[in-house]
Amino acid sequence: MCRWIAYMGRPVYLEDVVTKPCHSLVHQSLHASEAKTSTNGDGFGIGWFGERDEPGLYREIRPAWSDENLRSICAQVKAGLFFAHVRASTGTATTRANCHPFSHAGQLFMHNGQIGCYDRLRRRIENLIPDALYGARAGTTDSEALFLLALARGGAADPVGAMAATLAEVKALMEACGICEALRFTAAWSNGRDLHVFRWACDAKAATLYWRETAEALMVVSEPLDDLRAQWHVVPQDHVLIARAGEPVRLAPFAPAHEAAAA
Repeated sequence: MCRWIAYMGRPVYLEDVVTKPCHSLVHQSLHASEAKTSTNGDGFGIGWFGERDEPGLYREIRPAWSDENLRSICAQVKAGLFFAHVRASTGTATTRANCHPFSHAGQLFMHNGQIGCYDRLRRRIENLIPDALYGARAGTTDSEALFLLALARGGAADPVGAMAATLAEVKALMEACGICEALRFTAAWSNGRDLHVFRWACDAKAATLYWRETAEALMVVSEPLDDLRAQWHVVPQDHVLIARAGEPVRLAPFAPAHEAAAA
């Protein structure tokens, strides 16, 4: 399983969140404490919103702990909304195109989880991506496929409803193919203003996810970044955390069914 961070708030240097804390994401890339494997060395990526409509991206196949360029970029780039992700592959190749986050048309997305038996379903799932978006398919991961499918279902306007519809369609396809392995989805989505974070799994074993809000920022993380665990709150299983500009942060139930679209 991967580890990731989503930050939204007062602009800070990325290093304040990504590399400096005692249990930073770089530390988690080698010493994750709440994942099936402690090492997340199949590449990493950062994505941030600055003064342009499209987010900036830096993705690399080297492990995060051994990339000096990552530390240099994090020391120089300041942003008020950014994602960072360290990858543990569930079967697809270690390439830059397969590293998170993924970006398209001003939307930023990253994922921790899996589509069970994806190798058996990949062709069927890719066939669901419309031609208008298939050209944006740069890698081979199930995560990127889910992102593009959700975009095709109106994700830019309604990430919650689009992702609920996407997961419902993929789950139905898995069942039709007799696949019993889990569909797990712990993910973050942003348009540069709002943040939507999901924690769901068909087997009630979604990857860990925590959030903390202060007067200056909201952070959502796979694992707490420091030893102040009492300040971190668990994102409940089968919920979405919604942080829209100018509105209080809220949690809402989430499931891949039609009623989830109203969240």
